[in-house]
Amino acid sequence: MNRSTAGLLAVAVVTALTVGAAPTAAAAPAAAAQQTDSRASDPFYRYDGSEPLSSYEPGDVLKKRTLDYHVLGIPTPVKAIQLLYRSTDAQGRPSANVTTVVRSHRGDGSKAVSYQSFYDSLDPEDGPSRAIAGEVTLGGIIANVESLVMAPLLLKGYDLVIPDTEGQTAEFAAGPAYGTNTLDSIRASTRAAGTGLHTGTRFGLLGYSGGAIATNWAAALAPAYAPEVNKQLVGFAEAGVLVAPAHNLKYVDGTLVWNGVLPMAVIGVSRAYDIDIKRYLSPKGIAVFDELEHGSIIDALGRYPGMTWKDLAKPEYKDPNSIPAFVDAVNKVNLGEAATPTVPGFIGQGNAGWLEGTFNKPAGIGSGDGVMVAGDVRALANQYCATGNTSIKYEQYNLLSHFGAMPYWTPRAMAWLDDRFAGKAAPTSCGRIPAGNSLEPEKPVGTN
Repeated sequence: MNRSTAGLLAVAVVTALTVGAAPTAAAAPAAAAQQTDSRASDPFYRYDGSEPLSSYEPGDVLKKRTLDYHVLGIPTPVKAIQLLYRSTDAQGRPSANVTTVVRSHRGDGSKAVSYQSFYDSLDPEDGPSRAIAGEVTLGGIIANVESLVMAPLLLKGYDLVIPDTEGQTAEFAAGPAYGTNTLDSIRASTRAAGTGLHTGTRFGLLGYSGGAIATNWAAALAPAYAPEVNKQLVGFAEAGVLVAPAHNLKYVDGTLVWNGVLPMAVIGVSRAYDIDIKRYLSPKGIAVFDELEHGSIIDALGRYPGMTWKDLAKPEYKDPNSIPAFVDAVNKVNLGEAATPTVPGFIGQGNAGWLEGTFNKPAGIGSGDGVMVAGDVRALANQYCATGNTSIKYEQYNLLSHFGAMPYWTPRAMAWLDDRFAGKAAPTSCGRIPAGNSLEPEKPVGTN
């Protein structure tokens, strides 16, 4: 993106944001507002309290700062409140994470949207909080462009909560951690002074692609992990959904564009569960994993056309299910193994992956949008219907791919959320959703 294009985009987003939100909180001292450098040097991102992190409850606020909302490094008149808060990582250990609250000048604190970004990166520097604080990175471009999605919500009077869903170690594709980071972000936003949010605020969850990972896991974990937050939720809207990652890895294997997410997802999940994945890799695999260790989706797309898992693994591990730690981890991040959300849901899914160079239709997996498997998403929606949540609306877009489905789905999702906040009965697709794939856990196989 050249400088003139970036400038035009920034002007457009700044205008939209300025109309949608106003400076509703006093600015922090200039020194705090300028702390937008790397994760190693910005003290805001580090918990440095005298008490152990475990002594705090999930959602407790550890630090707070107010700064200008930036777009592509350009400050706007809009103020953003950023919170460092206590959360829980994929292995159940205490962690610290950051979220951002943006208030609408048309809002009264009664309704808010937790917007989960699809920044998809293995570098925490690409997270939305850092983009909002003024950092400019290639991977962070996505979080900047998403301001165009968030501005209409502010115009409608929704306050926004924008968590760094992947946490401070960027555990890409590790869904349970996305979910706890999102739920504790909502908790923190209602506990911090100056946000205008409180325990009576109603929340909607919204996310596409990587944002759908966080949205669905938050909805699934909320009843047990954060029951008080679950009572505040009006519903979850998502599309481009990652359900059973082991299926997705087979679906994108050897493709032209999306196969770069294969090593990204393995790196992220291995990072979340402390798996030494490199011991199973070939020399080429080690080189690719080194290249993407801190890469983003922008680094990966189209970079390795035709590359397969067999190219990355040692011969004896040509089937990833021959790696016990892999099997254990992918089963932990399979939404089919998680609880059923108790709030209404709107799930959209594209199914024209051939438009993005994915022609695969593996047995038992079938087609998708290029990266996400449509049969898995149908199966999940049907599972929710069958296990007590009949307020599930499902739409499949057979002529839209992953990139194409988002602009079509987004306004529909916003309208669906509007209706939930308005108290209208949630529509249902239960009984009319075509059958999907098996979401049974992966089984290990012997090496050969």
